[in-house]
Amino acid sequence: MAERKPPGMGFETWIDKQVREAQERGEFDDLPLAGKPLPPRRPGDEYTWIREKLAREGESAEALLPTPLRLRKEIHQLPETLRDVRSEQAVRDVVAELNERIAQWLRAPSGPNIPVAPVDADTVVAEWRTARAERQAAERQIAQERAAAAEQAAAAARATAEEARRNRGNPLSPFTWLTWWRRQIGRRGDRTP
Repeated sequence: MAERKPPGMGFETWIDKQVREAQERGEFDDLPLAGKPLPPRRPGDEYTWIREKLAREGESAEALLPTPLRLRKEIHQLPETLRDVRSEQAVRDVVAELNERIAQWLRAPSGPNIPVAPVDADTVVAEWRTARAERQAAERQIAQERAAAAEQAAAAARATAEEARRNRGNPLSPFTWLTWWRRQIGRRGDRTP
């Protein structure tokens, strides 16, 4: 802890003296980012340090939201949360858990007075079924397109193989000329001493 400022000495002079003595003792040596420019900050963004701290701690900015806003955000993101859920019972379990947290907040509200209502499980299940059917139809369409593309590629490969097979006996085919040139080049390689 720094000593008290002596009476009669100006603050700037006293602070300058404290900094100079700390530099002489080497207290400013080996500081992180020493000799490097400060990281850029956006003008008018005084909360950058909070975002950086949350990123270093592995947290999201949602952790700072008041409980009712966090709950409303979870309700809004519920369809995406339920995207990979496989069964209707699992959907109902997720909704029941969310409704339990909403009920706990409604019993003892804290923070801003923001209205949050429980989620209707039947409505969420109906939306989940619709979204799941649409995803499955899209996946089937993609699978059919891939199968058709694979079949076209296989047909093209078969046609190329058939064309090559038919042209083997044709003296004017490119395949015949190519094999003739290869034989000629090979014969010349045998003659070299």
